[in-house]
Amino acid sequence: MSSFELIVIGAGPGGYVAAIKAAQLGFKTALVEKDPYLGGTCLNIGCIPSKALLHSTEVYHAAAHGASQGITGGDKLSVDVAAMLKNKQSVTERLRSGVNALVTKRGITIIQGTATLADNKSIKVAKPDGTVETLDAKHIIIASGSVPVELPFMKFDGKQVVSSTDALNFGSVPARLVIVGAGAIGLELGSVWSRLGSKVTIVEMLPTIGGPGFDQDSSKVAERAFKKQGLDFELQTKVTGVRQDKKEVVLLAEKNGKPVEFPADKILVAVGRRANTSTLGAVEAGLKLDDRGRVIVDDHFHANLPGVYAIGDAIAGPMLAHKAEEEAIACVEMIAGKAGHVNYDVIPGVVYTEPELANVGLSETDAKAKGYEVKIGKFNIMANGRAIASNATDGAVKIVADAKTDRLLGAQIICHNASEMISTIVAHLEYGGSAEDIARSCFAHPTIGESIKEAAMAVDKMSIHSL
Repeated sequence: MSSFELIVIGAGPGGYVAAIKAAQLGFKTALVEKDPYLGGTCLNIGCIPSKALLHSTEVYHAAAHGASQGITGGDKLSVDVAAMLKNKQSVTERLRSGVNALVTKRGITIIQGTATLADNKSIKVAKPDGTVETLDAKHIIIASGSVPVELPFMKFDGKQVVSSTDALNFGSVPARLVIVGAGAIGLELGSVWSRLGSKVTIVEMLPTIGGPGFDQDSSKVAERAFKKQGLDFELQTKVTGVRQDKKEVVLLAEKNGKPVEFPADKILVAVGRRANTSTLGAVEAGLKLDDRGRVIVDDHFHANLPGVYAIGDAIAGPMLAHKAEEEAIACVEMIAGKAGHVNYDVIPGVVYTEPELANVGLSETDAKAKGYEVKIGKFNIMANGRAIASNATDGAVKIVADAKTDRLLGAQIICHNASEMISTIVAHLEYGGSAEDIARSCFAHPTIGESIKEAAMAVDKMSIHSL
């Protein structure tokens, strides 16, 4: 039996960050991962590879539609899907190598295999060669991540009914792609294949797109922008089943009480993810899970078993890599007797389309539901000089503030590079800043970021560059 002070199960953003922080604080640490590489879903089959494809297809789309900006020859452009996939893989492998170096050079022991809890002080690791190794530790952190949700009446087959992992590796552009779910995954992968020529239809049960955190105003701004790009939306439509044959697959659904059908070459099911805890041996070890398979933890990430903790997608909360990283650091700091903390009120959410969708804090709807009297400031991106010069005028910035105190409550940004701009709002929320604090901050000109300042000034109806 090998002994450690701390064992981390899972080497995704939460797991490897927890291991690094533990090593920094002097713990003898082991990192157990079922796959032959580190980084988890985000680095290998999620965040990073999808961003590589998004970038490649954005470059192609910009060149193909750049005639108004003096870029000609768009009709002669061609798409090499194999080359795009090769580039995507190259990006992933480069980052895998980087994470591996960060971990190994800190003296962390990496063990490949599937971990199960033996008790609150030890785990068993089933290795690829068929052997089983037992490890013990004073502390165990579960960072086992998540997997795509599979609808019971639409099982993944990897060919016609596919998961997000499959949709990152299509060997050719599907003529017709139907996507179930208008959240981040559906919108991002829909954008990728639409830019390359696929006819994309996104079917969503809710009346809005973008997922949690975006109110109706922002959702409609985004929907208009994506429709201009050729994406079709079927909102308030309930999926009921699928019909398959060798030639095509048909999504069956109901809209306004009537049956509707959506023929496709491929159907991507992107209705969310679920905690990946089924292989932990939780029941046998006495680990308590909720009705969605997530580990139940207290405010210190402590599970019901002494010395066992859980973070990231394995527990309740938004399934975001940066949320897992923050929890990883806080959890290890708490184990070490330090004052770790995660401010869940200021975790941003982003959809990496073009335009990007970003939000943080409370939406107008949520703020009113919590009893706030609110003031709203909006600025349309089409009035921003840098956006006009960059041919990126779709979108808007919306800031929500407390009408009584002017304290910033939240913001929603839809525009080019919104993912970078949202950090400005996060910083002001973190220290309890006001809309006026943003309005009196100096932003460089010309930048799309100036739209944040204009929206903040608009909270008090003082925007300079809009009426």
